[in-house]
Amino acid sequence: MKGIIDVMITEVAIKKRIEELAEEITNDYSGLTLYLICVLKGGVMFLSDLSRKLEVDVVMDFIDVSSYGSGTESSGIVRIDKDLDHPVTGRHVLLVEDILDTGQTLSRLIRHLCAQRPASLEVCTLLDKPERRVIDCVIPKYIGFTIPDKFVVGYGLDFDQKYRQLPYIGIYNA
Repeated sequence: MKGIIDVMITEVAIKKRIEELAEEITNDYSGLTLYLICVLKGGVMFLSDLSRKLEVDVVMDFIDVSSYGSGTESSGIVRIDKDLDHPVTGRHVLLVEDILDTGQTLSRLIRHLCAQRPASLEVCTLLDKPERRVIDCVIPKYIGFTIPDKFVVGYGLDFDQKYRQLPYIGIYNA
């Protein structure tokens, strides 16, 4: 596919890791209702596949934030474009994110959610790119893959709203 120079993480590897994460999360939240919050749009595929593997009661909600625009570098300004439909007060919350990069988005979301006083709040990210961190934020309890500083697309991640549908994570070169 044009612009993709290599496959970083295969579809098979993603599926296997999601099963492992789901088992960990199921064990940690056994007997509880888990309030999954998906960070749109990139987290949708991950949330969908992960939630189907969980063996606990699940409620889902969605939050939409933006910081990239149409480029490959974050603007550094994180806006909440769509807030949750329901408050998280007293709930066990798992924030499901596609990628933890600079930490700016996650930091903003954690402050926003903590202000609502959830019973607990953890983060599950498919990809962690620690080399890009500019803000020290909460370290995700659940990490799918730690990756190098490459711009990636696929499995929900995009470049200018394209490539989200790919079943793998690919390295993109604009």
